Amino acid sequence: MKWEVRPLTLQSDVEKTLREYDLEAVTVGVLGSHSAEEVGVAARAAGLPCVVVCQRGREDLYVKYNRALFEHVLLLDRFSDITKPDVLRRLRELNTIFIPNRSFSVYVGYDAIEENFPIPLYGNRRLLRTEERTEEKNQYWLLQKAGIKTPKKFNSPEEIDRLAIVKVQQRARPLERAFFYANSQEQYAQRAGDLLRKGVIDEESLRKARIEECVLGQKFNANFQGWALRDVFDDFDFVGFDDRKQTNLHGFLSLPARDQFSIDVSITNEEIGHYGITMRESQKPLVYQAAEAFRRTCREEFPPGVNGLFALQGAVAYDADDPENRRLAFCVFDVSPRIPGCPCVGPTSPEMRRLTLKYGNLLKKYGLDRIETPMDLPMLEIKLASETGRLAEIVT
Repeated sequence: MKWEVRPLTLQSDVEKTLREYDLEAVTVGVLGSHSAEEVGVAARAAGLPCVVVCQRGREDLYVKYNRALFEHVLLLDRFSDITKPDVLRRLRELNTIFIPNRSFSVYVGYDAIEENFPIPLYGNRRLLRTEERTEEKNQYWLLQKAGIKTPKKFNSPEEIDRLAIVKVQQRARPLERAFFYANSQEQYAQRAGDLLRKGVIDEESLRKARIEECVLGQKFNANFQGWALRDVFDDFDFVGFDDRKQTNLHGFLSLPARDQFSIDVSITNEEIGHYGITMRESQKPLVYQAAEAFRRTCREEFPPGVNGLFALQGAVAYDADDPENRRLAFCVFDVSPRIPGCPCVGPTSPEMRRLTLKYGNLLKKYGLDRIETPMDLPMLEIKLASETGRLAEIVT
């Protein structure tokens, strides 16, 4: 069957695609980057075939070293070629339900995803754009609407009156950031100028940077699964915490203080790994309450809301609005409105056992022993929706 590629009328085009699908032969799709291994493993465990879309020169991890995870491989010259007619045709032939990751957003682009990619996405494609700080209705707008505590924002370097973090993209690497810290306008100018001279950032990215209060607390990336089929599942499930390892920040911090002062390097905060952590049980309601409020606001502002895996990245610190400084608060400074890409959460999170007990009957129905990783949960909803003819409820 020949498919015409045209500007996407989101609802009608996705529904048309779904009507042509063989619901007994659904394939999970993912871009070959960021968290594709996690998707491939979870799909294989759930008995769902998986197609990975790779870019030439970046395919070895998936095509050479982990080929057994993927029943189908599409090798493209550029990730953005995923919107070409022949690629879309193949994805439709495979009855693909595509799972967006951060690389999908960055390399394919929001306009192309919203207008030229009529393949059903698991989750909410309307929310992907909110991750960009330059958008009017972005993640911070959503957090504020939800009443979730966020760091104080400084509209210009002149406003800096305490330790601030400047979130700026690297010049040549759109996925990576070159955060730096400053406690005054003068220090901002010095450190920004240093990064500009070294070519780590450029003037345009610096103009778009967000300057906000640096929250001095333990970082917790709180990861959740939001359910679309809320008559079967709860509204959402917490799946575990992680934190990030960054190059070259963690290498720098591992040096004695006297050696840190003796070298001149630019700190890039380039994420290179993850590690699992846990939170004191008495404080965990803070993250549940934040997720509940965020889910409710996303349903109101970007229906059908934030479905699938998502993360609220923040820190637990003493609340600056509490004058006696006795109350802890969960302060959120970043949102992942799509699969967060945190492979450590499965092996390190005690929540996996709780979720196995919670959804034991459904797992048995599909021949699964247990929930081992957060990515197992999207597969569970995809299987159930395809079997019951409800895929339209879980995709956009």
